[in-house]
Amino acid sequence: MADVVWKDRKRIIFGLPWTFTRYSMTQEKLIIDTGFISRKEDEIRLYRILDISLYRPISQRIWGLGTIRLHTADRSAPEVEIKRIKRAKEIKEMLSEMVERERDEKRITAREFMGFGEMDEDEDRND
Repeated sequence: MADVVWKDRKRIIFGLPWTFTRYSMTQEKLIIDTGFISRKEDEIRLYRILDISLYRPISQRIWGLGTIRLHTADRSAPEVEIKRIKRAKEIKEMLSEMVERERDEKRITAREFMGFGEMDEDEDRND
C-alpha cells in the first residue's frame, strides 16, 4: 500500500477509539475499513470527492472530535462519513487540499462530474 499520510479510528464515548472502523488516507485515496469478524474495505479516490463538510455537535466537541461528510462521484459510496475523529477540522483542510491537488494532477475539471448519475435518454432506450 502507498504511504499513509493519515490514519485514525472512529471513536466512541469519551473519545476512545474502541470501535472496529478504521480510516486511512494516502496521496490518492481514502480507505474505510469496518468490521471485526467480517471486514469490509471501501476505497474512494480523492479526485472523485465533490464536496466536503465538517459536522461538530456539542457531544463531539466536548471530546475534541468531529465528523467529516463527503459527497462523491463514486457509485458505490456516493455519501461517506468519517465519523468522530480527532483533529477533524485539520483533517478536513488537509483532505480538501489533497483533493484539489489530485484533480490538478489528473486534469479533472468539474465538467467531468456534471450529470453524474443521470442517464442520457439515448442510453436508456438502448438498454
